[in-house]
Amino acid sequence: MARIAGVNLPKEKRVVIALTYILGIGNTTAEKLVKLANLPDSLRIKDLTDAQENALRTAIEGKLKVEGDLRRELLTNIKRLREIGSFRGSRHAKHLPVRGQRTKTNSRTVRGNVRRTTTSGKKLTGQKT
Repeated sequence: MARIAGVNLPKEKRVVIALTYILGIGNTTAEKLVKLANLPDSLRIKDLTDAQENALRTAIEGKLKVEGDLRRELLTNIKRLREIGSFRGSRHAKHLPVRGQRTKTNSRTVRGNVRRTTTSGKKLTGQKT
């Protein structure tokens, strides 16, 4: 199993697809990295040689900010927004959508999927409790 940037890549997947498991690498970047390392598109992770794996590793570490460094940068950006008191920072602090989405209906994933159903407030009589 190949371990690149602190992530164990799945053995059975193609290299282009497996690279997207690393935070900061999407489809386009993965394709560019494979071409930069001179690897065929159909190559799978289990078929990588040590030299090919090292070529991929050096291509990623030399050019991109991935995984831990990227997470740290994102967190410092959010912390900076909170400290300067911006609107976006306050939305992050309240765990609400940041980019102008509506909150009356659709923001369940950000708010934590809270579904509250209410009744009319009228108590039912004649039922055993």
